[in-house]
Parts: sequence; structure tokens; C-alpha cells
Amino acid sequence: MREEQKKTVLFLCWGNACRSIMAEALTRHHWGERLEALSSGISPLGYIPNETLEVLKEEGVSIEGLRSKRMGELDLDPVDLVVNLSGHELKGVLPPQLKEKRVINWYVRDPYGESLDSFRQTRDAIEWLVTEKLPKWLEES
Repeated sequence: MREEQKKTVLFLCWGNACRSIMAEALTRHHWGERLEALSSGISPLGYIPNETLEVLKEEGVSIEGLRSKRMGELDLDPVDLVVNLSGHELKGVLPPQLKEKRVINWYVRDPYGESLDSFRQTRDAIEWLVTEKLPKWLEES
């Protein structure tokens, strides 16, 4: 990713407990100071399952400050790109600040309630997205 003005990406999933939380943490891990990462749930679960935190820690990814939250808790004005991981249509869900933002729909399977290996597979899919796809999407934004 080129050194330019710091861009902000918002990752969405259903509960903000597995997929979008992983994407937020992995983006911070890989892109550090060059990119701001946020995450939110369409219908936040309100907590993060231990499996989500465990698979992030396995890869040396910081879990500091992660929490399940709704979009209304975030400053959405600086968001440059929205990545919808949920597989759900966002029509009628996005607040006014995001209506004109670029939205990428990239479904990742939700591991909630499944085995630790399922969480690892989801983490790996999101890590690929964050390292391979996200830089290209941001350059296009």
C-alpha cells in the first residue's frame, strides 16, 4: 500500500464477534500506522467468543481494545471503504454517513458456535483478504 493520507476501512458482519473483529485486528496487525480499521455488527452480539480471541493470539495478533459494537458507537465520517463480510444485503442498514461510500460485499463464512478449526479457517480467509484484496480496494477508493 502506498504511503498517502491514512485511509479508514469499516468491516461489517452480523454480530461483530468473529469475522469483522478478526478483520479489524488483522488489518491493524498488517497495516499498522498506515490504515485505520474499524468493525461493527449489523446486530452486535455484545461480546467476543473466546475462540475469536484465541485464533488471533495464535498468530501474534493483538486483541487489545477489541469489543463487539454497533455502527452508532463509531465515528463513521472518515470511513473510505466498507467491507461487508456478512453475506446479508445492507440496504436500509447503513447510516447516512455511509450511504455514498464504496461498499465491497465479500462473504466469509461465520464460524460462530463451531469448532476452533472453523475459526482458524475463517481467520485465514480474512487474513488473505486483508493482505491481498484490501490494498487493491483502497487504491481504487
